[in-house]
Amino acid sequence: MKILIHGKNLELTGALKEYTEAKIEKATHHYKDIVKEADIHLSIEKNPRVSFQTAEVTIFANGTIIRAEEKTENLYSSIDLVSNKLCRKLRKYKERNNKTIHNKQFKNKDSLPIESMESNFLDKALIREGMEASLPEPSIKNKYFEMTPISSEEARKQLDLIDHDFYVFRNKKNNELQVIYKRNHGGYGLIQSK
Repeated sequence: MKILIHGKNLELTGALKEYTEAKIEKATHHYKDIVKEADIHLSIEKNPRVSFQTAEVTIFANGTIIRAEEKTENLYSSIDLVSNKLCRKLRKYKERNNKTIHNKQFKNKDSLPIESMESNFLDKALIREGMEASLPEPSIKNKYFEMTPISSEEARKQLDLIDHDFYVFRNKKNNELQVIYKRNHGGYGLIQSK
């Protein structure tokens, strides 16, 4: 597994790198067959009033993105918490994936009800919005992704794995860009063009 560690507003010491790598390797140990790469961002808030230290990990697993983030007052505890969260998400992903494979063996796709959307995952498409607080004017950061068409159900599953409020995807049925989001009162919403 390839591990990339980035630091923002802090110096990445050898001890910090070793600790982070050890925790992430331990969290992904049982999932070596699916985890290909881990991208880790460690940061400390510049604002003296806010003493958050953040550990954010993005895992690329068989074309699926699994993301976890934790903020605490201590960077090492943020790393501990994010590795535990990541382990739970990987277990959940693997269980869902195994159920999907098992269900496909015994069910014909045409026999599924209309309410259940289709099931598979997107190929490395993580949407993240970024603003640089230290810039005098707000700036827009552009990100470009290859968007393999997926179903609405696949997009919903991906949204659950990345811990964001919304997810942009290209719909498999009509090849249009759509946005699925988490509603405040529960459930999901889908934004699509007319």
